[in-house]
Amino acid sequence: MRLPRARYFLQPGASRRAAAERVKIMEKKRIAFFDTKPYDRKWFDALSEGRYEIEYFESRMTEKTAGLAAGADAACVFVNDEVNAAAIDVLCENGVRLLLLRCAGYSNVDRKYAFGKMHILRVPAYSPHAVAEHAAALLLTLNRHLHKAYNRTRDFNFSIAGLEGVDLYGKTAGIVGTGRIGRAFADICRGFGMKVVAYDKFQAEGFEYLPLRELFAVSDVISLHCPLNEESRYMINKEAFECMKDGVMLINTSRGELVDSHALLEALNSGKVGAAGLDVYDEEEDVFFNDRSGTIVKDDTLSLLLTRPNVLITSHQAFLTSEALKNIAQTTLDNADAFFSGGALENEVCYHCSARKLNECRKKRGDRCFRLPDEKKE
Repeated sequence: MRLPRARYFLQPGASRRAAAERVKIMEKKRIAFFDTKPYDRKWFDALSEGRYEIEYFESRMTEKTAGLAAGADAACVFVNDEVNAAAIDVLCENGVRLLLLRCAGYSNVDRKYAFGKMHILRVPAYSPHAVAEHAAALLLTLNRHLHKAYNRTRDFNFSIAGLEGVDLYGKTAGIVGTGRIGRAFADICRGFGMKVVAYDKFQAEGFEYLPLRELFAVSDVISLHCPLNEESRYMINKEAFECMKDGVMLINTSRGELVDSHALLEALNSGKVGAAGLDVYDEEEDVFFNDRSGTIVKDDTLSLLLTRPNVLITSHQAFLTSEALKNIAQTTLDNADAFFSGGALENEVCYHCSARKLNECRKKRGDRCFRLPDEKKE
Protein backbone atom coordinates (compact mmCIF):
# COMPACT_ATOMS: atom_id res chain seq x y z
CA MET A 1 0.00 0.00 0.00
CA ARG A 2 1.28 3.42 -0.86
CA LEU A 3 1.90 5.45 2.25
CA PRO A 4 0.52 9.00 2.58
CA ARG A 5 2.97 11.82 2.26
CA ALA A 6 3.65 14.14 5.16
CA ARG A 7 3.74 17.82 4.42
CA TYR A 8 7.10 19.26 5.26
CA PHE A 9 7.06 21.90 8.00
CA LEU A 10 8.39 25.16 6.60
CA GLN A 11 11.17 26.71 8.57
CA PRO A 12 11.43 30.50 8.50
CA GLY A 13 12.99 31.58 5.22
CA ALA A 14 12.71 28.19 3.53
CA SER A 15 11.17 28.19 0.07
CA ARG A 16 8.24 25.96 -0.73
CA ARG A 17 10.24 24.34 -3.54
CA ALA A 18 13.09 23.47 -1.21
CA ALA A 19 10.60 22.16 1.33
CA ALA A 20 8.84 20.04 -1.29
CA GLU A 21 12.14 18.41 -2.24
CA ARG A 22 12.61 17.33 1.35
CA VAL A 23 9.15 15.87 1.95
CA LYS A 24 9.41 12.47 3.57
CA ILE A 25 7.30 9.35 3.53
CA MET A 26 6.11 8.31 6.95
CA GLU A 27 3.66 5.89 8.46
CA LYS A 28 0.21 7.15 9.21
CA LYS A 29 0.30 8.33 12.82
CA ARG A 30 -2.58 8.20 15.28
CA ILE A 31 -3.79 11.23 17.22
CA ALA A 32 -6.07 10.92 20.26
CA PHE A 33 -8.27 14.01 20.15
CA PHE A 34 -9.85 15.10 23.45
CA ASP A 35 -12.80 17.38 24.27
CA THR A 36 -14.13 17.10 20.72
CA LYS A 37 -16.87 19.38 19.39
CA PRO A 38 -18.49 19.27 15.95
CA TYR A 39 -16.68 22.41 14.82
CA ASP A 40 -13.33 20.74 15.61
CA ARG A 41 -13.96 17.75 13.36
CA LYS A 42 -14.97 19.87 10.37
CA TRP A 43 -11.52 21.34 9.73
CA PHE A 44 -9.34 18.58 11.15
CA ASP A 45 -11.04 16.02 8.92
CA ALA A 46 -10.79 18.34 5.92
CA LEU A 47 -7.12 19.24 6.38
CA SER A 48 -5.59 16.04 7.70
CA GLU A 49 -5.66 14.69 4.11
CA GLY A 50 -5.28 11.10 5.26
CA ARG A 51 -1.95 11.82 6.91
CA TYR A 52 -3.24 11.01 10.37
CA GLU A 53 -5.70 8.64 11.92
CA ILE A 54 -7.60 10.85 14.33
CA GLU A 55 -9.67 9.22 17.05
CA TYR A 56 -12.08 11.70 18.57
CA PHE A 57 -13.15 11.60 22.21
CA GLU A 58 -15.80 13.85 23.73
CA SER A 59 -14.20 13.48 27.17
CA ARG A 60 -11.91 16.18 28.50
CA MET A 61 -8.34 15.14 29.17
CA THR A 62 -7.77 14.40 32.87
CA GLU A 63 -5.59 11.89 34.65
CA LYS A 64 -8.64 9.58 34.62
CA THR A 65 -9.27 9.84 30.87
CA ALA A 66 -5.67 10.09 29.60
CA GLY A 67 -5.62 6.32 29.16
CA LEU A 68 -7.93 6.73 26.16
CA ALA A 69 -4.80 7.75 24.25
CA ALA A 70 -3.31 4.26 24.57
CA GLY A 71 -1.75 3.28 21.26
CA ALA A 72 -1.71 6.84 19.94
CA ASP A 73 1.40 8.69 18.82
CA ALA A 74 0.07 12.08 19.95
CA ALA A 75 -2.69 13.58 22.06
CA CYS A 76 -4.53 16.77 21.10
CA VAL A 77 -6.12 18.92 23.82
CA PHE A 78 -7.87 22.25 24.34
CA VAL A 79 -7.95 24.98 26.98
CA ASN A 80 -10.00 23.19 29.65
CA ASP A 81 -8.22 19.85 29.48
CA GLU A 82 -6.18 19.07 32.61
CA VAL A 83 -2.72 17.89 31.65
CA ASN A 84 -1.16 17.60 35.10
CA ALA A 85 1.73 15.41 36.20
CA ALA A 86 -0.50 12.38 36.72
CA ALA A 87 -2.03 12.74 33.24
CA ILE A 88 1.43 13.12 31.71
CA ASP A 89 2.55 9.91 33.42
CA VAL A 90 -0.43 8.05 31.97
CA LEU A 91 0.28 9.42 28.48
CA CYS A 92 3.95 8.48 28.66
CA GLU A 93 3.15 5.00 29.96
CA ASN A 94 1.01 4.57 26.87
CA GLY A 95 3.74 5.68 24.49
CA VAL A 96 2.54 9.24 23.79
CA ARG A 97 5.46 11.60 23.27
CA LEU A 98 3.69 14.55 21.64
CA LEU A 99 1.05 16.85 23.12
CA LEU A 100 -0.67 19.07 20.56
CA LEU A 101 -2.40 22.12 22.03
CA ARG A 102 -5.02 23.46 19.64
CA CYS A 103 -4.90 26.80 21.43
CA ALA A 104 -2.40 29.51 22.33
CA GLY A 105 -2.49 29.23 26.13
CA TYR A 106 -0.78 26.44 28.04
CA SER A 107 -1.49 27.22 31.71
CA ASN A 108 -3.41 23.92 31.95
CA VAL A 109 -0.25 21.89 31.24
CA ASP A 110 2.48 21.05 33.75
CA ARG A 111 5.29 22.12 31.43
CA LYS A 112 8.08 21.61 33.93
CA TYR A 113 7.04 18.03 34.65
CA ALA A 114 6.62 17.31 30.94
CA PHE A 115 10.14 18.51 30.09
CA GLY A 116 12.26 15.62 28.88
CA LYS A 117 9.24 13.32 28.68
CA MET A 118 6.89 14.84 26.14
CA HIS A 119 7.04 17.62 23.56
CA ILE A 120 4.34 20.29 23.81
CA LEU A 121 3.37 22.24 20.69
CA ARG A 122 0.80 25.03 20.58
CA VAL A 123 -0.97 27.34 18.14
CA PRO A 124 0.52 30.74 19.02
CA ALA A 125 -1.81 32.75 16.78
CA TYR A 126 -4.92 31.63 14.97
CA SER A 127 -6.90 34.84 14.49
CA PRO A 128 -6.20 37.78 16.77
CA HIS A 129 -8.97 39.63 14.97
CA ALA A 130 -11.56 37.03 16.02
CA VAL A 131 -10.88 37.57 19.73
CA ALA A 132 -10.44 41.34 19.44
CA GLU A 133 -13.70 41.71 17.54
CA HIS A 134 -15.53 39.64 20.16
CA ALA A 135 -14.14 41.91 22.88
CA ALA A 136 -15.47 44.88 20.93
CA ALA A 137 -18.84 43.15 20.55
CA LEU A 138 -19.07 42.67 24.31
CA LEU A 139 -18.15 46.32 24.86
CA LEU A 140 -20.69 47.68 22.38
CA THR A 141 -23.47 45.37 23.56
CA LEU A 142 -23.02 46.36 27.19
CA ASN A 143 -22.62 50.05 26.49
CA ARG A 144 -25.72 50.34 24.30
CA HIS A 145 -27.72 47.63 26.13
CA LEU A 146 -28.30 45.69 22.92
CA HIS A 147 -29.06 42.46 24.81
CA LYS A 148 -31.82 44.20 26.74
CA ALA A 149 -33.20 45.90 23.62
CA TYR A 150 -33.31 42.57 21.80
CA ASN A 151 -35.29 40.92 24.60
CA ARG A 152 -37.70 43.86 24.81
CA THR A 153 -38.55 44.03 21.14
CA ARG A 154 -39.07 40.27 21.03
CA ASP A 155 -41.97 40.94 23.43
CA PHE A 156 -43.16 43.94 21.33
CA ASN A 157 -41.87 46.28 24.02
CA PHE A 158 -40.41 49.23 22.11
CA SER A 159 -39.64 51.44 25.10
CA ILE A 160 -36.10 52.80 25.15
CA ALA A 161 -36.16 53.88 28.80
CA GLY A 162 -33.11 52.59 30.63
CA LEU A 163 -31.10 51.91 27.48
CA GLU A 164 -28.89 54.99 27.69
CA GLY A 165 -25.23 54.45 26.85
CA VAL A 166 -22.22 56.72 26.49
CA ASP A 167 -20.13 57.85 23.53
CA LEU A 168 -16.99 55.76 23.34
CA TYR A 169 -15.42 58.60 21.37
CA GLY A 170 -12.99 60.44 23.62
CA LYS A 171 -13.02 57.79 26.33
CA THR A 172 -9.87 55.97 27.49
CA ALA A 173 -9.34 52.27 26.83
CA GLY A 174 -6.81 50.55 29.06
CA ILE A 175 -5.41 47.46 27.36
CA VAL A 176 -3.60 44.94 29.55
CA GLY A 177 -1.41 42.90 27.22
CA THR A 178 -0.24 44.20 23.85
CA GLY A 179 0.37 40.99 21.97
CA ARG A 180 -1.36 40.38 18.66
CA ILE A 181 -4.87 40.35 20.14
CA GLY A 182 -4.27 43.39 22.31
CA ARG A 183 -2.89 45.31 19.34
CA ALA A 184 -5.89 44.33 17.20
CA PHE A 185 -8.27 45.51 19.93
CA ALA A 186 -6.31 48.76 20.26
CA ASP A 187 -6.83 49.40 16.54
CA ILE A 188 -10.58 48.94 16.99
CA CYS A 189 -10.64 51.32 19.95
CA ARG A 190 -8.69 53.94 18.02
CA GLY A 191 -11.22 53.55 15.23
CA PHE A 192 -13.90 54.57 17.72
CA GLY A 193 -11.87 57.67 18.54
CA MET A 194 -10.80 56.39 21.94
CA LYS A 195 -7.53 57.19 23.66
CA VAL A 196 -5.51 54.01 24.24
CA VAL A 197 -3.15 53.37 27.16
CA ALA A 198 -1.51 50.03 27.84
CA TYR A 199 0.34 47.84 30.28
CA ASP A 200 2.71 45.03 29.34
CA LYS A 201 6.06 43.85 30.69
CA PHE A 202 7.24 43.52 27.09
CA GLN A 203 6.48 46.78 25.36
CA ALA A 204 5.73 47.31 21.68
CA GLU A 205 5.95 50.44 19.59
CA GLY A 206 2.93 52.68 19.19
CA PHE A 207 1.56 52.57 22.74
CA GLU A 208 1.54 54.85 25.75
CA TYR A 209 2.49 52.47 28.56
CA LEU A 210 1.54 53.11 32.16
CA PRO A 211 2.11 51.26 35.43
CA LEU A 212 -0.85 48.97 36.06
CA ARG A 213 -2.35 51.01 38.90
CA GLU A 214 -2.18 54.19 36.82
CA LEU A 215 -3.88 52.43 33.93
CA PHE A 216 -6.66 51.34 36.27
CA ALA A 217 -7.09 54.89 37.52
CA VAL A 218 -7.48 56.60 34.12
CA SER A 219 -9.35 53.99 32.06
CA ASP A 220 -13.05 54.07 31.25
CA VAL A 221 -12.77 50.63 29.66
CA ILE A 222 -10.30 47.94 30.74
CA SER A 223 -9.76 44.98 28.42
CA LEU A 224 -7.59 42.00 29.32
CA HIS A 225 -5.42 40.37 26.63
CA CYS A 226 -2.58 38.84 28.63
CA PRO A 227 -1.56 35.22 29.32
CA LEU A 228 -2.29 33.47 32.60
CA ASN A 229 0.71 32.74 34.78
CA GLU A 230 1.56 32.92 38.47
CA GLU A 231 2.21 36.64 38.20
CA SER A 232 -1.04 37.50 36.42
CA ARG A 233 -3.38 35.10 38.26
CA TYR A 234 -6.16 37.17 39.89
CA MET A 235 -4.46 40.41 38.94
CA ILE A 236 -7.95 41.95 38.87
CA ASN A 237 -8.80 41.65 42.54
CA LYS A 238 -10.30 43.75 45.32
CA GLU A 239 -7.27 46.06 45.49
CA ALA A 240 -7.28 46.52 41.71
CA PHE A 241 -10.97 47.44 41.66
CA GLU A 242 -10.34 50.05 44.37
CA CYS A 243 -7.91 51.80 41.99
CA MET A 244 -10.41 51.99 39.13
CA LYS A 245 -12.82 54.72 38.09
CA ASP A 246 -16.38 54.44 39.29
CA GLY A 247 -18.50 52.88 36.56
CA VAL A 248 -15.56 51.32 34.67
CA MET A 249 -16.36 48.69 32.04
CA LEU A 250 -14.32 45.49 32.31
CA ILE A 251 -13.85 43.13 29.34
CA ASN A 252 -12.10 39.75 29.65
CA THR A 253 -11.61 37.53 26.60
CA SER A 254 -8.31 36.10 27.80
CA ARG A 255 -8.31 33.72 30.80
CA GLY A 256 -10.86 33.45 33.58
CA GLU A 257 -8.36 33.34 36.42
CA LEU A 258 -7.11 36.83 35.62
CA VAL A 259 -10.21 38.09 37.46
CA ASP A 260 -11.25 37.31 41.03
CA SER A 261 -14.94 36.64 40.41
CA HIS A 262 -15.94 37.19 44.04
CA ALA A 263 -14.26 40.60 44.01
CA LEU A 264 -15.92 41.38 40.68
CA LEU A 265 -19.33 40.60 42.12
CA GLU A 266 -18.67 42.96 45.03
CA ALA A 267 -17.48 45.68 42.64
CA LEU A 268 -20.64 45.28 40.56
CA ASN A 269 -22.81 45.47 43.65
CA SER A 270 -21.11 48.66 44.82
CA GLY A 271 -21.28 50.32 41.40
CA LYS A 272 -17.50 50.51 41.07
CA VAL A 273 -17.83 48.37 37.93
CA GLY A 274 -20.52 49.68 35.63
CA ALA A 275 -20.53 46.67 33.33
CA ALA A 276 -18.59 43.46 32.77
CA GLY A 277 -18.23 41.43 29.57
CA LEU A 278 -16.76 38.00 30.19
CA ASP A 279 -15.98 35.35 27.61
CA VAL A 280 -14.07 33.37 30.23
CA TYR A 281 -14.65 32.48 33.89
CA ASP A 282 -12.26 31.20 36.52
CA GLU A 283 -14.29 28.05 37.26
CA GLU A 284 -15.45 27.36 33.72
CA GLU A 285 -14.02 23.87 33.21
CA ASP A 286 -17.16 21.89 34.08
CA VAL A 287 -19.61 24.40 32.62
CA PHE A 288 -18.42 26.05 29.41
CA PHE A 289 -18.61 24.27 26.04
CA ASN A 290 -21.51 22.13 27.29
CA ASP A 291 -25.30 22.37 27.38
CA ARG A 292 -26.22 22.75 31.06
CA SER A 293 -29.73 24.07 30.44
CA GLY A 294 -31.36 21.01 31.99
CA THR A 295 -29.19 20.91 35.11
CA ILE A 296 -28.61 22.96 38.23
CA VAL A 297 -25.24 24.66 38.01
CA LYS A 298 -23.77 24.47 41.49
CA ASP A 299 -21.69 27.61 41.22
CA ASP A 300 -23.27 30.41 43.23
CA THR A 301 -20.88 33.09 41.97
CA LEU A 302 -21.55 32.30 38.32
CA SER A 303 -25.29 32.14 39.00
CA LEU A 304 -25.23 35.55 40.67
CA LEU A 305 -23.18 37.09 37.87
CA LEU A 306 -25.71 35.83 35.33
CA THR A 307 -28.52 37.61 37.19
CA ARG A 308 -26.86 41.01 36.88
CA PRO A 309 -28.33 43.11 34.05
CA ASN A 310 -24.97 44.80 33.46
CA VAL A 311 -23.05 41.53 33.02
CA LEU A 312 -22.76 39.72 29.71
CA ILE A 313 -21.20 36.25 29.75
CA THR A 314 -20.39 34.23 26.65
CA SER A 315 -19.01 30.70 26.81
CA HIS A 316 -15.39 31.06 25.67
CA GLN A 317 -16.42 31.65 22.07
CA ALA A 318 -14.26 34.64 21.17
CA PHE A 319 -12.05 32.44 18.97
CA LEU A 320 -15.00 30.90 17.15
CA THR A 321 -14.78 32.07 13.55
CA SER A 322 -14.33 29.96 10.44
CA GLU A 323 -10.95 31.56 9.77
CA ALA A 324 -9.70 30.86 13.28
CA LEU A 325 -10.91 27.25 13.29
CA LYS A 326 -9.20 26.58 9.98
CA ASN A 327 -5.95 28.18 11.18
CA ILE A 328 -6.05 26.17 14.42
CA ALA A 329 -6.44 22.90 12.55
CA GLN A 330 -3.79 23.76 9.96
CA THR A 331 -1.18 24.87 12.49
CA THR A 332 -1.86 21.89 14.76
CA LEU A 333 -1.37 19.47 11.88
CA ASP A 334 1.73 21.35 10.72
CA ASN A 335 3.08 21.03 14.26
CA ALA A 336 2.53 17.28 14.09
CA ASP A 337 4.30 17.16 10.70
CA ALA A 338 7.28 19.00 12.15
CA PHE A 339 7.55 16.61 15.07
CA PHE A 340 7.27 13.40 13.09
CA SER A 341 9.64 14.62 10.36
CA GLY A 342 12.38 15.08 12.97
CA GLY A 343 12.85 18.79 12.40
CA ALA A 344 13.05 21.73 14.76
CA LEU A 345 9.81 22.71 16.53
CA GLU A 346 9.04 26.39 16.10
CA ASN A 347 5.88 26.26 18.23
CA GLU A 348 7.27 24.17 21.08
CA VAL A 349 6.75 25.40 24.66
CA CYS A 350 8.51 24.33 27.82
CA TYR A 351 9.20 25.66 31.28
CA HIS A 352 12.53 27.12 30.12
CA CYS A 353 10.66 29.63 27.97
CA SER A 354 8.40 30.89 30.75
CA ALA A 355 11.26 30.93 33.26
CA ARG A 356 13.44 32.89 30.80
CA LYS A 357 16.15 30.24 31.03
CA LEU A 358 16.86 30.89 27.39
CA ASN A 359 20.53 30.00 27.70
CA GLU A 360 19.42 26.45 28.53
CA CYS A 361 16.88 26.20 25.71
CA ARG A 362 18.10 24.33 22.64
CA LYS A 363 15.15 25.61 20.62
CA LYS A 364 16.79 29.03 20.57
CA ARG A 365 19.72 27.38 18.82
CA GLY A 366 17.56 25.96 16.05
CA ASP A 367 16.84 22.59 17.68
CA ARG A 368 14.08 21.10 19.80
CA CYS A 369 13.89 21.99 23.47
CA PHE A 370 15.13 18.45 24.11
CA ARG A 371 15.44 15.16 22.24
CA LEU A 372 14.41 11.77 23.48
CA PRO A 373 16.82 8.86 22.85
CA ASP A 374 14.79 7.59 19.88
CA GLU A 375 14.45 11.04 18.24
CA LYS A 376 16.78 11.56 15.34
CA LYS A 377 17.49 14.82 13.66
CA GLU A 378 16.02 15.38 10.22
